[in-house]
Amino acid sequence: MNRPIFSLDVGGRKVRLGERTLVMGVLNVTPDSFSDGGLYLEPKSAVAHGLELMRQGADWIDIGGESTRPGSAPAPAEVELARVLPVICELRRRAPSLPISIDTTKSEVADKAIRAGASIVNDVSGLRFDPELAAVARRARVPLILMHMRGRPGTMQHRPFARSIARSLGQGLAWSIREALGHGVRRSQLIIDPGLGFGKTRRQNFEIISMLGNLRRFKLPLLVGASRKSFVQAVAAGEGLDPKARPAPKSASSGPWKLVKAGRPIDSDALGMLQIGDAAAVTAAILAGAHIVRVHDVAAIMPAVRIADAMLAVKGSVKG
Repeated sequence: MNRPIFSLDVGGRKVRLGERTLVMGVLNVTPDSFSDGGLYLEPKSAVAHGLELMRQGADWIDIGGESTRPGSAPAPAEVELARVLPVICELRRRAPSLPISIDTTKSEVADKAIRAGASIVNDVSGLRFDPELAAVARRARVPLILMHMRGRPGTMQHRPFARSIARSLGQGLAWSIREALGHGVRRSQLIIDPGLGFGKTRRQNFEIISMLGNLRRFKLPLLVGASRKSFVQAVAAGEGLDPKARPAPKSASSGPWKLVKAGRPIDSDALGMLQIGDAAAVTAAILAGAHIVRVHDVAAIMPAVRIADAMLAVKGSVKG
């Protein structure tokens, strides 16, 4: 196998990570997320979509009530809770065995979401915004996903970028891990995420995927989320790795690869092209060692996941 095996306790059940790739389905209940904002804001439609993602093959569902797209502003805890709690409660009722992740940076939201039925906490700030979130995970004994982000969503794509993304990523994840352990979280509860698209240049995102193996030194499961990210769309459409140095073709910047505004569905042609790019990125991430992939289009990505897992299964057994 190209990745180590880990055992994780999720909702009272032991889960083996690494024998096959787990798929985390994205369920945004926000009006302004970058690709699906407003589509599942109503609890009824959100629950229906979550159940559909599960039927398509999602192992976990990640529910978020606050957009973290570039330029977004934070939502108050009470707003976030009003969006996510009804969905978590109904999903838990309709699918009792489905692991639900709460995507939040706030300890109050994490605590109430767990009480409502969530069994995983996904913190895109890596404990930088609210370190007490670690204490919530410790008390509930739930897995805690620590993501690497440079800056904050409102400014992360406008501040100076890291000169060495490898150094920034390593130091940032190490800090988050120390913070979690310092709050009493068991190492066996932790999952790390390199945070593709969060304060990184287009080239740096691809550098991260290519060097995922370097993150093995942390001896923790690895989650990767490249789904519907602009760096994937752009390169798949024919743009270069360095947009300032190499202007994008007109067809790439104005064609179907350019996402519609939040709240409007993506047309079928554009969606199909998005899924092709996402499938390629997911395959690369799995072959580089990802244990979990976070995706919007579960049914479309599952074939790529299965192919990548098959490649890992035979790796090392083929004699030249």
